[in-house]
Amino acid sequence: MPSRARSRRALPFLRGRRNPEGRMSLGDHLRELRRRFVIAVLSIVAGAVVGWLAYDWLLQRLIAPLQEISKERGELVTINLGGLTDAFSVQAMVALFVGVIISSPVWLWQIWGFVVPGLTTKEKRTAAAFILTAAPLFVAGCYAAYLVFPKAVIILLGFTPAGAVNLINASDYLGFVTRFILAFGLAFLLPVFLVALNVAHVLPARLMLKGWRVAVIVIFVFAAVMTPTPDPWTMLALALPMVGLFYGAVGVAFVLDRRRRRHDPAWLSTSDDQASAL
Repeated sequence: MPSRARSRRALPFLRGRRNPEGRMSLGDHLRELRRRFVIAVLSIVAGAVVGWLAYDWLLQRLIAPLQEISKERGELVTINLGGLTDAFSVQAMVALFVGVIISSPVWLWQIWGFVVPGLTTKEKRTAAAFILTAAPLFVAGCYAAYLVFPKAVIILLGFTPAGAVNLINASDYLGFVTRFILAFGLAFLLPVFLVALNVAHVLPARLMLKGWRVAVIVIFVFAAVMTPTPDPWTMLALALPMVGLFYGAVGVAFVLDRRRRRHDPAWLSTSDDQASAL
């Protein structure tokens, strides 16, 4: 009787013979999802350790707009750690926020690797070039939000009535700031996901361009929801780069579609009412 070890070693060969197309069962997909999820979580935890160590420096940068308002008004404007566990929970929140940003190349790659396992080698090579732009775009979006959020804070606190003191709950303030920054980062990933859908033969460039009006409206609505300030400038700071990135993704998709058509058989381009060479 063969040993279990030998049986396990033979399994991939047997699976290859039974499934020559390399298709994965539902169980294989779930195991692959679990593996990639664990890798992504561990990378975020490793980044969060860095955020935990740099917490004091980061906190000073995030509350800088409050300190500026306090100096201008000559009044107390700061965060308030009212609960016994607030100091710990706030530090953990900031550390996790930093972990998501630092580990973005890893978890973005894990998402991509799970979505595109069935593509050809050439398509994977092309797709890898675009996924490598995802991390810089995400970080660029976060940095743009870091430059914009002080103005948003100043505008929102400008509605404080005379004689009132702003003692803002630390969790509420830092939760707002981190969500604001992450929203900008995720918004800047729009072209990557559009190109990914095009590479996966789901969204052709022609269809993207046809729906540009809907896309622009959706982008502006998203920007308005994610920048809850009464001025239009904060919304435009998010919406205009997203519109530019959308058209950039359309241009890349057209290039990919043209290259794909060049290598397709001639009979694929034959219209439905015309006889093909076959």
